[in-house]
Amino acid sequence: MLTKRIIPCLDIKDGRTVKGVNFVDLRDAGDPVELAAIYAQEGADELVFLDISATEEKRKTLAELVYHVAETINIPFTVGGGISSVEDVDILLKNGADKVSINSSAVKRPELINELVAKFGSQCIVVAIDAKQVDGIWKVHLVGGKVLTEVELFQWAKEVEERGAGEILFTSMDHDGTKNGFADEALAELSELVNIPVIASGGAGTISHFTDTFKNGKADAALAASVFHFKEIEIKDLKNELKEKGIPVRI
Repeated sequence: MLTKRIIPCLDIKDGRTVKGVNFVDLRDAGDPVELAAIYAQEGADELVFLDISATEEKRKTLAELVYHVAETINIPFTVGGGISSVEDVDILLKNGADKVSINSSAVKRPELINELVAKFGSQCIVVAIDAKQVDGIWKVHLVGGKVLTEVELFQWAKEVEERGAGEILFTSMDHDGTKNGFADEALAELSELVNIPVIASGGAGTISHFTDTFKNGKADAALAASVFHFKEIEIKDLKNELKEKGIPVRI
């Protein structure tokens, strides 16, 4: 059985790591290069670095910061934020990213997924999907959760897979920053629907939430930010407990 991955997420705004609740009320969480080095040493399986204001502010992800983060770590590293072309991805991969995450740009122009997969391979193309329930239906949102679309989560996830993406990073906006647990019901449905890995994001507050999302949500990986940034959960303790519960992890 494949091991389940634990992935700290560094949300970056103006060169600093930040964390909010339901995508707003951001507060400073430290220097991203320092945090990346700590997480690599503490046993994180991968890192995700999202420049959360890149799409909104119509600017490119900070390639120089990517370079410095990549220099300090020896684990896979995914970068997202404002990526909308083959050229953008080329710059990030050349600066040390192992994978890239696309979100708004893929919804607006789905062919982008095909283009990136053709050029770089599916193994390094992650499609991030931010969604929340609107009248009982999971709807995809863009631009850091600010723009509601009529795109339905599960249909979009299937299309993303068919276009060749290697992974899906699903964030439940309803759960983001609440520390009440992941959206395990939706995750289980997603995991049944697609054959590519699904990363759970949004809602981690306790170690049991990770256990639940692997067992009940069928997630392949779990991503969290503030519980790691503010030392509420230590990665070593988390992995030891997951192992005790029979969940395969890399210690």
